[in-house]
Amino acid sequence: MAPRDGLAAVLDRLDLDYTQPEPGAYLIRLAGEHKLATMTWLVAGQHSLQVEAFFCRQPDENHAAFYRFLLERSARMFGVHFALDRTGDVYLTGRLPLTAITDEEIDRLLGCVLSYSDESFNEALKLGFGSAIRREWAWREKRGESLANLRPFAGLINAGDQTAGDQTAGEQTAREQTARDQTAREQTGMP
Repeated sequence: MAPRDGLAAVLDRLDLDYTQPEPGAYLIRLAGEHKLATMTWLVAGQHSLQVEAFFCRQPDENHAAFYRFLLERSARMFGVHFALDRTGDVYLTGRLPLTAITDEEIDRLLGCVLSYSDESFNEALKLGFGSAIRREWAWREKRGESLANLRPFAGLINAGDQTAGDQTAGEQTAREQTARDQTAREQTGMP
């Protein structure tokens, strides 16, 4: 059996929730904590395995800080990287050899996709959608609606309604995250 023909068996052994809309193409639902679900395509072609997962739509604001944040992350990622489509929406994408279709490699690859998507999601939203989050918070608060899923963004609200300072706040958030990443690299001995 060719490696591409064994992808369904690997997904079954890993007990993953997936659909197969066409031969060789699998859509897998990866449940997260910050990003509730990352829908991920694995497409086994004739010569390679393609992975693609939607991350978020194009940002509304702070474009430079938003893209810098993602580019800095991409430099340290395994198997996938952040990429844009023609409309500016953000995806995690990658291409691997068909020999990567093993239980261990698919588990590692999907673990990376989930990890990168989930760990980067809230920070990316803060940078690229801060004004929309503040508007949503105010709207829900005014109507007595639940703020439960907006709690991770309370810092945006507590910092005040400063729409003119969004660029500076976004850049500062990106710098703070870069400093945390640098500290983590130093602690693990990574360059």
